[in-house]
Amino acid sequence: MQHSSPAFVRMEGVSHRYDPTPGSPLAVEDINLDIRRHEFVAVVGPSGCGKSTLLRMVAGLLLPSEGTVSVFGKQVTGPRDDVGIVFQKPTLLPWLNIRKNVLFPLKHKFGRYGRADELKADALLEMAGLSAFATKMPDELSGGMQQRAGIVRALLLDPDILLMDEPFSALDAMTREQIGFDLLKIWDEKPKTVLFITHSISEAVLLADRVLVMSKRPGSVLDLIDIDLPRPRNTATIQHARFGELTDRIRKHIYEPDRT
Repeated sequence: MQHSSPAFVRMEGVSHRYDPTPGSPLAVEDINLDIRRHEFVAVVGPSGCGKSTLLRMVAGLLLPSEGTVSVFGKQVTGPRDDVGIVFQKPTLLPWLNIRKNVLFPLKHKFGRYGRADELKADALLEMAGLSAFATKMPDELSGGMQQRAGIVRALLLDPDILLMDEPFSALDAMTREQIGFDLLKIWDEKPKTVLFITHSISEAVLLADRVLVMSKRPGSVLDLIDIDLPRPRNTATIQHARFGELTDRIRKHIYEPDRT
C-alpha cells in the first residue's frame, strides 16, 4: 500500500550484529520497512530471529550496525522521549499503588507531577477499565490487569510511538485474547503508531494493519502482509474465512519456509 505521505518510522538497509568483530554473525539483515503514522504493525518470526532487536533499534536503545532508522525523517541516534515501551512483564513497582505506578514516569522524568497529570492518569485508568483498582497494590491485581496498568503507564506521556515486546506472552490464552481487544479499544480511542512483537500468529492477524514475517536468524523480511479484515475487530473476526487464510499464509512462511 503506497502512500504519498512520508513514513513515520523508516528502516533502510538495517542490519545489526551484537559482536562488533568483522565477520561475526548478524542478528538481523537488510531490513527495509516503512510504518505510517497511527499504523499498527505486528512482527512475527521464529525464536531468536531478531524481533526484539528491531524494536530496540526503533526505541534508540540499540544503534544499527548498518543502515538507518528514522522517525519522521530524523535519524534515531539514541533513546527517544516520544516512544512508550511495554515489555513482556509490566514491571510495576510493588510499593506503589496502581495510580502512582502510572504516574511514576512523570515523577522519574520531572521529579514531580501536578493535578492535571493526576486527572490524565485517572482518565487513562478509566479507559482501561481500572478505575476501581487505582488505589490497589500491584499484587492485588491479576496478571492481565497488571499488564493493562503497564500499557496505561506507557501512554501517560502521550508518546507518538508505542513499542510492545511480546506484552501478553505471560498471560493465559483467555486473558490474552481479552487484553488484545482491550488494546484495540485503547488504540482506537488514542491512536498511536504501534510496533507489536508477538509469537502468536493469530494475535498478529487479529490486531494489526500489517504483519511483518521474519526469517530465522539472521532475521530478514520474508513477507509483509496487509491484513484486509474490517475494523473494529472482535470475536467474529476470528471466525472470518479471511482470518484463516491470513494465519495460514503466515504459518507456512514460518513452518515451511523452503516451500514458500
